[in-house]
Amino acid sequence: MSDVLNWINSLGYIGGLAFIGIYILSTVAFIPATILTLGAGAVFGVIWGSLYVFIGATLGAIAAFLIGRYFARDWISKRIEGNQQFVAIDKAVAHEGFKIVLLTRLSPAFPFNLLNYAFGITGVGLKDYAIASIGMLPATVLYVYIGSLAGDIARIGSDNQSADPTFQWVIRIIGLIATVVVTLYVTNIARKAIAEINNEQP
Repeated sequence: MSDVLNWINSLGYIGGLAFIGIYILSTVAFIPATILTLGAGAVFGVIWGSLYVFIGATLGAIAAFLIGRYFARDWISKRIEGNQQFVAIDKAVAHEGFKIVLLTRLSPAFPFNLLNYAFGITGVGLKDYAIASIGMLPATVLYVYIGSLAGDIARIGSDNQSADPTFQWVIRIIGLIATVVVTLYVTNIARKAIAEINNEQP
């Protein structure tokens, strides 16, 4: 994976497009994208890295959703058969599709790649499914931020270090702590909301 990231970094301006394409393929192919997400922070920084990851994850999730809905319904049904999480989600989606997709995106308790396909065989509409992808942002920013810090640590001692690295590191660490706190808070709210909705289902 490091070779892929180095190759992307060498592409210059088109590196972002290449990264998005690879992220889409990884999502469709059930390949965990954690390393790619962390790598985006190291290669592109927090802002651009988060943007590229979000675009790639969203387009990949939509592609998997469409495959699950129109080409692989039987296969997906067998994969999730007997999984109580998906049974509960399927029941809840019938009433509040957008809300359920959004909440599951906010909560890391649900497997991202399989969930993309699983939503394809539920009753949620493509529009609601796509818009609810915004729920991926908190976790995306967190992982990209961590990757950015890792990249900065790797570059310590290089010639492009600023005159006052201590202050910059204080700001970065404070930003990381704030991001972690917000992500955990949002995740906790999502878990509680999902539990409440599932308890309300007959």
